[in-house]
Amino acid sequence: MFNNDRLLVQILLLALLGACLWVLAPFVSALFWAAVLAFASWPLMRLLSGALKGRESAAAGLLTVGWMVLVALPLAWLVSNLADHVRDATELVKNVQVEGLPAPPEWLIEVPLVGERLVRVWNSIDAQGAAFFAGLKPYMGQAGNWILARTAQVGGGMVELVLSLVLVFFFYRDGPRMAQFVERGLERLIGERAEHYLELVAGTVQRVVNGVIGTAAAQALLALIGFWIAGVPGALVLGIVTFALSLIPMGPPLVWAPATAWLAWHGDYGYAVFLGIWGMFVISGVDNVLKPYLISRGGNLPLVVVLLGVFGGILAFGFMGLFLGPTLLAVAYSLISDWIGQPQPSQPAAAARDTEDRPS
Repeated sequence: MFNNDRLLVQILLLALLGACLWVLAPFVSALFWAAVLAFASWPLMRLLSGALKGRESAAAGLLTVGWMVLVALPLAWLVSNLADHVRDATELVKNVQVEGLPAPPEWLIEVPLVGERLVRVWNSIDAQGAAFFAGLKPYMGQAGNWILARTAQVGGGMVELVLSLVLVFFFYRDGPRMAQFVERGLERLIGERAEHYLELVAGTVQRVVNGVIGTAAAQALLALIGFWIAGVPGALVLGIVTFALSLIPMGPPLVWAPATAWLAWHGDYGYAVFLGIWGMFVISGVDNVLKPYLISRGGNLPLVVVLLGVFGGILAFGFMGLFLGPTLLAVAYSLISDWIGQPQPSQPAAAARDTEDRPS
């Protein structure tokens, strides 16, 4: 009867846990990002808490307000600039429909093998501008729907970001108690190895954060160099925007691609080609090399495991997979390594143990 009561309690506890997860499911992503942000900036929390003589709530509030200011101001600036660029793009399309395309650049005909054909296509589009744009209308509708869907995703992401910045306050304030709670729960599950796996997860997340921020800084610096060489106005501001957008997949092209188009429209075709190549192979290409290297540096994970964790995690879980993928593979790799490294009992000893356990 005791066993039946215990089984019933376990079933009720599992049902309660499932109900709690169901309630928290809409906020999983916001909770995840708040936890990552608090963990990555925890040294700042310790420093500020010490400066405020141990007043953790005040330190958490100041840090949360600081994050809101750092995130809200660039977002407001970015949204206002995007609105201006949308208006400029609309005016550009209208001008092309009315006045046609400008004369083809001189270097276009010098492109090997296809130069003359490109010039003919350019002149054909210029001569048949109205018909060309009429043929593009169905595709423009599809493009508009795609942009609308992406805009909705961006709007949802901003709401999620604001919620994360609110939740990060509680992670700052209650972080030590949460860590102690998790450690005790793991000790009940896996015993004395709980501390090892907590350190493994913490180290992996820290390396991922360093890899993401380090790669974003490198991409911002390379973008700044490219914008400065090409003579794009506001190179410093565009470099800062590149740093912010480098934190999301395929973010940097949202900066260097419009800059390339702006150069081409103003007749700087040489610099436009340079910036397009620089953006494609240098600014965006460094992400595929530097980020896995920084994540694997300082850990005992093989680079191939990190690569699979980063790219497979992004494909499986979206941007959250950038952190989840390497962490899951790191824990699995450590578990398998521990299991393989455990010494097996020798056959005579095992046989003698079986003989002792056998009833006489």
